[in-house]
Amino acid sequence: MPNIDEIMKMAQDAQNKLMEAQQKLDTIEVEGAAGGGMVKIRATAKGRVTGVSIDDSLFAGGDKQMLEDLIAAAFNDAKGKADTAGSEAMRDATAGFPMPPGFQMPF
Repeated sequence: MPNIDEIMKMAQDAQNKLMEAQQKLDTIEVEGAAGGGMVKIRATAKGRVTGVSIDDSLFAGGDKQMLEDLIAAAFNDAKGKADTAGSEAMRDATAGFPMPPGFQMPF
């Protein structure tokens, strides 16, 4: 059974890993797409949007509603991928550190 010093060291190590993982989340980039790739949104695993790409042909059609829908769909696709990438990075950071079942990280 670990003593209090070992437990404190484990907690400190886990905190350091979590801080590193949080910093890494803003460097992991994902891309969401809609309309067969006609609208693309790049975002970090933290959910910060870093870029938007819209195919020129969408401007020629003049269908504003369709363009808005494609942007929303691409954003939601990017957000889903960012959430997945963030969860994976945080899971890797907490690997080996026992967490209670169902415990959610506060970020």
